[in-house]
Amino acid sequence: MKKDVRSLTHDELISFFECNNHSSYRATQVYEWLWKKSCFSFDEMTNLSKNTRELLKDKFVINNIKIDKIQKSSDGTIKNAIKLFDDSLVESVLIPFENRTTACVSSQVGCSLDCEFCATSKLKRIRNLNADEIFDQVSIINTQSKTYFGRPISNIVFMGMGEPLLNYTNLISGIKKISSNNGLGISPTRITVSTSGIPKMIIKLADEPIKLNLALSLHSAIEDTRTKIMPFSTRFSLSEILDSLKYWYKKTQRIVTYEYIIWKGINDDFKHIESLIKFCKASPSKVNIINYNEVGNKFFIPADPNSIDNYVQELKINNISVTIRKSRGNDIDAACGQLANKITN
Repeated sequence: MKKDVRSLTHDELISFFECNNHSSYRATQVYEWLWKKSCFSFDEMTNLSKNTRELLKDKFVINNIKIDKIQKSSDGTIKNAIKLFDDSLVESVLIPFENRTTACVSSQVGCSLDCEFCATSKLKRIRNLNADEIFDQVSIINTQSKTYFGRPISNIVFMGMGEPLLNYTNLISGIKKISSNNGLGISPTRITVSTSGIPKMIIKLADEPIKLNLALSLHSAIEDTRTKIMPFSTRFSLSEILDSLKYWYKKTQRIVTYEYIIWKGINDDFKHIESLIKFCKASPSKVNIINYNEVGNKFFIPADPNSIDNYVQELKINNISVTIRKSRGNDIDAACGQLANKITN
């Protein structure tokens, strides 16, 4: 089986060309085609000789992702069903706003975790995405943003399918390609990694030279409630998570965003509000209250507006920044928690 040329580093490409009696600068040319120009065909590398292109075709493949289907929301959101080289499917989403465009990107085929309120968790985790598959999602959405909205993407969020920190190596490799001047050149400060809370990986991310933004899918600062709605979290206590977040802030000086859905009868009382305030005060943070997008589990019912108002008022009284995030793309199952390979024509 031929190797994917994009799995090679720049130095490995240099070695390949030198071993095949080609000038080492060819590696730089190929690298630019692959990452800066997002080229998916050796034949399109027009500054290479035909013999060089044939050599590459003989030794390598480019396992680029392909858009299988596209679905458009009434609010302008675009959901892509992405087919991978092994015919696995993932979804990615372009989310347009008035003055910016966000790419919501997947990191796994399926998901390793078991959050009860999330449609993706019902899919078996098949495998991690490769770094180039992560890169390709961003590249494709960037092109769509230019085509449909006349501007490149301004932000990237790893809030699609999968737990990003359980695909750590490929995640970081993909982000380095995305942010490099030899890649898409998108600043790391515009990239947010959303995690359900893996303490040792949060610490590892804090130690990375590349500085990103971090969001935690929290939903309750009471241990018993959180383990009921996110059973995997029995392995990672809130105190452990909080310690890792304190370390994150100490190393990066970047405020963590807590993603928080409020459900009727689950976390809509003042006990949960008070616990969230205490959790927020323990380390610099802000709160994003997210509308619940139903995924067919009758246990989860959106909280009434008064309960949401209570959260907002109490957080503001305690000088904690809070935003209510409006759902986008929920009419095509493209909103938070809805990605489950259900795209229709």
